[in-house]
Amino acid sequence: MHRYYELMDDRRSHTRWHLGSPQDEQGQELDVWQFFDGHSLDLGCVPRFPLDVPGEPLEFCWAAFSIPVVHQRFVEIFHRLRVQEVQFIPTHVDGHERPYFILNTLREIRCVDDARCEEVQYWRPEDGQPEKLGEYRYIHGLRIDPSKVGDTRIFRPWGWDIALIVSEDLKQAIETEGITGTRFVEV
Repeated sequence: MHRYYELMDDRRSHTRWHLGSPQDEQGQELDVWQFFDGHSLDLGCVPRFPLDVPGEPLEFCWAAFSIPVVHQRFVEIFHRLRVQEVQFIPTHVDGHERPYFILNTLREIRCVDDARCEEVQYWRPEDGQPEKLGEYRYIHGLRIDPSKVGDTRIFRPWGWDIALIVSEDLKQAIETEGITGTRFVEV
């Protein structure tokens, strides 16, 4: 059975940068939720990220709202391994000339294993958000059912799209390349 990992921003460094919300060329904030829908995007602009906290640049980090921003070296790994389930959207990071991209994951899979998660909560009628009724409200100790993933190597779990899941071979390639800013938790 294949192993999978949640790819997270390693926030332990106190000298690292923190990126703000993506903006268009006029400085207007973009709709951040479009990066979690699992669809290819045409933004009509090259978005930019302001530095909320200046510091050491990273090759993988979450900007505001956990939008993954990656360096060209990260992109090269995915090209070399022929990963098809992603779109890399060119972006600018204020004060940095190196090529950066928004990592837009194109697959969403219904695979959360409720019984193996440490805690799962759903939206209920008394929560006052009927459009979310029955969807995940909170998951702690995320676990997935690998048998539902197939051969997909990067995806977001349906109903819990804040999680970014990668296959073991991608995890190993990212670690071998020494990509800065990453942290992995087995799911």
